[in-house]
Amino acid sequence: MTSDSPDIVVDRSKAQWSDLWLKEDYWAIWIGLILLLVGTALVFSNKGELESKYESYAAILRAESDKPFKTVEYYQAAAAQKALQGQNLSPAKDFINYLKTPARWQSNPLDALFMTQAAADEANKALKPKVDAARQAASEALARAKEAQSAAAAASFGDAGLNDAATKAIGEWQAAQKKAAKVAKGLVKPFNRIPTLIVLGLVLTALTAVGIKFMGGNVGKYMAAFLVIFALCLLANILGNHKGMRLYGLNAEIWSIALGMLIANTIGTPKWIKDGALVEYFIKTGLVLLGAEVLFHKILAIGIPGIFVAWVVTPIVLISTYIFGQKVLKMPSKTLNIVISADMSVCGTSAAIATAAAARAKKEELTLSIGLSLTFTAIMMIALPAFIKWVGMPEVLGGAWIGGTVDATGAVAAAGAFVGEKAMQVAATVKMIQNVLIGVTAFCVAMYWCTKVDVQSGERVGVMEIWNRFPKFVLGFLAVSIIYSLISTTLGADFGKMLVDNGVNKVSVPLRGWFFALAFVSIGLTTDFRELGKYFKGGKPIILYVCGQSLNLALTLLMAWIMFYKVFPEITAKI
Repeated sequence: MTSDSPDIVVDRSKAQWSDLWLKEDYWAIWIGLILLLVGTALVFSNKGELESKYESYAAILRAESDKPFKTVEYYQAAAAQKALQGQNLSPAKDFINYLKTPARWQSNPLDALFMTQAAADEANKALKPKVDAARQAASEALARAKEAQSAAAAASFGDAGLNDAATKAIGEWQAAQKKAAKVAKGLVKPFNRIPTLIVLGLVLTALTAVGIKFMGGNVGKYMAAFLVIFALCLLANILGNHKGMRLYGLNAEIWSIALGMLIANTIGTPKWIKDGALVEYFIKTGLVLLGAEVLFHKILAIGIPGIFVAWVVTPIVLISTYIFGQKVLKMPSKTLNIVISADMSVCGTSAAIATAAAARAKKEELTLSIGLSLTFTAIMMIALPAFIKWVGMPEVLGGAWIGGTVDATGAVAAAGAFVGEKAMQVAATVKMIQNVLIGVTAFCVAMYWCTKVDVQSGERVGVMEIWNRFPKFVLGFLAVSIIYSLISTTLGADFGKMLVDNGVNKVSVPLRGWFFALAFVSIGLTTDFRELGKYFKGGKPIILYVCGQSLNLALTLLMAWIMFYKVFPEITAKI
C-alpha cells in the first residue's frame, strides 16, 4: 500500500471508537447534525400553531368549494394557507435572518450590508406611485368582486348570469392583485446585516473550534484564522452579489476562490491563516447539510425518467472519462484523473471531495479539479439556458439537460430559472437524484483504489481496508437524507413541504452555502500556482474536462429526450 502523506485529502488509519471525537469526518457530521437539530427545533416549535391555522383555512376552502364558483373567501383562504410555511413562523424566521448573505447592490457596495429608511425611501421614490396605484386598483377590484359575489349570494347562487358576473369580477380582482404584487417586488426595505453577520461569524467560529479542540489543534490560532477567512467570504459575497457580476456568472463562489488565490500568489498566505484554511473540514460539513435537501419524495416526483438521466448517464461518463484519461491522454496521476471525472460527471465540488478522500488524492489535485468545475459551471449556467431558448427546446427537456450536466446545485437552480419555472423544478430534481450518487461513487472508488490501484502484488485487501478508506462524512450525508425524507413523508405532502422544504431547508441551504464559501476561500488561500503548474503539463486536465463534459452533454440530452418524450411521455405531460 502507499504510504501516508500530509498532502493527501484524508489520512489512512485503522478505525477506532475514538475516531468519533478525534477525526475530521465525524466532526463534520456532528456539526452538521447540531445545526440541523437547532433548525428543526425552531421550525417545529410552532408546528401546533401551523396545523391549527392550516385546518381553519382548510375548513373555509371546504365550505366555499360547495359554491358554483371560487369565491373571494376561497382565494383569500388559499393564499393564507399557502403562506403558512415554516420559514415564516417565529422563531425560525428570526434564526434564518442571521444566515442571510450580503444583499444585491448596483453602485455602492455598502448597500449590500445596510440600507437606512431614508435610503430605501429614496430608492423607492420612482416606483412608489406605481405600487400605490396598483394596490388601489386591486382594492377597488376586490370591492367590485365582493359586490358581485353578494348579488349572486342574494339569489342563492341560482342565477347563472349573476354567477358569471361574480366569476368575472373575482377573476379581475385576482389579476389586479397579482399585478400589484409583481410591481411591489421592486420595492426595497431598510435592513442592517452587519450585526447578524458578526453574530453568524462568531457562532461558526466557536462551533467549528470545538472540533479543532478535540482533534488536537491550536484553538486560538484557528479562531483567528477562521475570522479572517470569514471576512474574505463576506467580501466575496459582496462582490458576487453585484448585479452586473451576477449577470455574467461571476458569483460569490468564483470570487471566493479568486480572492484566496490572489492573496496566496501575490503577498502569500501567512502560515497562521493557512493552518486554519481547512478545506475538507468546511466542505464535508456543508455536504452533511446538503443531505437534508436530497429528499426521496422529490426524486419520485420526476420518477423513472429522471432516474435514468441521472443514474445511467453519470456512471457511463465517469468510467469513460477515467479510461480516456488513462488510455488516451496518458495522465500520469490516476487520482487527479478520477477526481476530475467524478467532479464533472456527478455533481461538482461535492463529488470531488468525496472521491478525493476515497482515492487519497493530493490537495493540489482537489484544488485543480474544483477550480475547473467552478470555471466551467460559470460558463455553462449562462451558455446552456441561452442555447435552450435559442433553439426553442421544451422546458422539461432543457431542465433535465441542465440538471444532469451543470455541476453545482445552486448553479443548476439558477440556470433552470433562466429557462422557466418548470425547467427549474425539473433541473433541481434531476440534480438531487444525481446527488444521491455521491455516496455510491465514494464507496466504489474506495473499493477500486484499495483492490486495484494501491494494492501491492500478492497483497490481499480485506473489507476493513475498504471501510478505512471510505470517507465517513458520506455516512452523515446519507443518514441526514434518509432522516429528513422519512420526516417529510410522515408529515404528508402539505406539511412536509411546509416544515421541511420551506422550513428546515431554509436553514440548511444558507448554512451549506456559508460552509462551501469558507471552503472555496480556503482553497484559494492554499493554492500556489507553482504547485499546480505540474498538473497542467500538456493541458491534459483541461482536455479531459472538456472532452468529458462534451460526452456528458450529448448523452444527457439524448437520454432526457428518450426518457421524457419517447418512453414516458405521460409522466412528462403531468409535470
